[in-house]
Amino acid sequence: MTTPEVAQKLVELCSQGKFMEAIKSLYADDIVTVEAMAMPGGSRETSGLEALIAKGTWWESEHEVHSAKVEGPMVAGSHFCVRFTLDVTAKSSGNRMAMDELAIYQVKDGKIVREEFFYTM
Repeated sequence: MTTPEVAQKLVELCSQGKFMEAIKSLYADDIVTVEAMAMPGGSRETSGLEALIAKGTWWESEHEVHSAKVEGPMVAGSHFCVRFTLDVTAKSSGNRMAMDELAIYQVKDGKIVREEFFYTM
């Protein structure tokens, strides 16, 4: 798949709430993902598809998503950008929050090899 095709498929799946399907089908085995800040007890950076799936599974188990809006993609060469706006509740605290983040993706050989998220808390 080309970068625009990968980008469009990611937006399509995420718009349908199929975040884990997007990870499993579009991401490379050696994916590197970088958060804007470290999660509690964790690192900003996660490497490898299995580690990313585990992180995604944890996130899904800890949050209730009330709504999600996905905007994009904007493609430039081997990179693309997507904006995510989510309304979520953290299950452990009951705190409801609005999340607004930009994600920059890099594609190589038809798979996402790097993603980096930009947001403030």
